[in-house]
Amino acid sequence: MKLRYLLIMGLFSLVMVGCAREVSNNQDNESPIAVNTSVTESSTQAKPLANSAQSPDSNAMNSGTFVSGEHTTQGKVSITTKDGKSFLELDESFKTSESGPDLVVILHRSDNVINSTKPPSYPLKNGDYFILAPLQKYSGAQTYSIPQNINLGDYKSIAIWCRKFNATFGAARILSNSHRASNFRNI
Repeated sequence: MKLRYLLIMGLFSLVMVGCAREVSNNQDNESPIAVNTSVTESSTQAKPLANSAQSPDSNAMNSGTFVSGEHTTQGKVSITTKDGKSFLELDESFKTSESGPDLVVILHRSDNVINSTKPPSYPLKNGDYFILAPLQKYSGAQTYSIPQNINLGDYKSIAIWCRKFNATFGAARILSNSHRASNFRNI
């Protein structure tokens, strides 16, 4: 019985390693915007912008720090406004795993995405999130435009999500600067 269990686990491990290599090799060849019909997206999907530092005429509205989910994810995120437009900015300390295909940046309705889901994948439910854009790169500063038709008051977290396998790599609760002092005592 134990030998059978070990054989099954060994076979499972080989299949997983093979799949991971296949996904890794294919990721460079695939379009970063794969359509998944089970995911609802807005018709006005945000387009990633080139990396940009926060300029003096921009205003930070919300910010947070990533907590790891399915894979180690770290760094800070902020939502800023500039010339009446909102942007999501990942800072230079941002880093997540390179092992997922089809990673996207999402806005999520929950203020605690990781604890509101179940390990190991921390799957998300349809309707609880808005897909902002495909993740530009696995680490470093990057900026994403937030469509004007999005009510940011409806969303309390940012997450890095593997759309293909419904796995949340990491999430950050976004705190409004005006609420940061009172929320800090409650954490």
